[in-house]
Amino acid sequence: MGTDSLGSLWAVFLLPLVFGVPTEEPTFGEPVASHLTKGCQRCCDPEEPLSSADTAHTPVSPSFPYVLPEVRPYINITILKGDKGDRGPPGTAGKPGKNGTRGDRGSQGVKGDKGQAGNPGSSCQMHYSAFSVGRKTALHSSEDFLPLLFDRVFVNTDGHFDMTTGRFEAPLRGLYFFSLNVHSWNYKETYVHIVHNEQAAVILYAQPSERSIMQSQSVMLPLEPGDHVWVRLFKRERENAIYSDDVDTYITFSGHLIKAED
Repeated sequence: MGTDSLGSLWAVFLLPLVFGVPTEEPTFGEPVASHLTKGCQRCCDPEEPLSSADTAHTPVSPSFPYVLPEVRPYINITILKGDKGDRGPPGTAGKPGKNGTRGDRGSQGVKGDKGQAGNPGSSCQMHYSAFSVGRKTALHSSEDFLPLLFDRVFVNTDGHFDMTTGRFEAPLRGLYFFSLNVHSWNYKETYVHIVHNEQAAVILYAQPSERSIMQSQSVMLPLEPGDHVWVRLFKRERENAIYSDDVDTYITFSGHLIKAED
């Protein structure tokens, strides 16, 4: 074996002795310098511990051959987690927030189906009715009742008073007011009825007198639609008449609706 080969082999064996071989990791808190070897040591030297004096004069290596490990504790939170607690009471309501900006108009929806037609409404009904008519012709009683016909119209809204029959026909259910004015005849009785349908409602009566005077009668009647109100002269038992002439109107019959119930 040559000289160069022997030199290389000795170098391999001497490297650990020159730099030192750590036998164990330093513990936390121990000086690292105590684990470093003092310089070079031959394998044939006796293994004697260094004296305290030598230790005091041993230089400390300025750099560490190993980095101390960083200790990070780890706690498993899932092991320490307890049971879910009860629901707490609701808190105080917060202040209302500000109104947001108006959003964009949405797209038009699909047109719906045509609805069914509703029930027909009630026909338009009038809530008024009035008439006032007069007569210029005198009338004497006969063997039967005589209807009092009129020849002059003062008021007849919507034609509810029939001039040919002398009857008023109620257009609505409600309360009506009627008044009758006549002039008595000298020395004759005046005996007249205001009739509701075919039943006498009230009577206008004046005893015979040497003087003729104006007589009046009025009444309020509840009527149904289609009811009739008219005036008749009583049938003959004694001389019975009402007076009038062609100049003045002495006989008048008037009526109007006070309150409709429909």
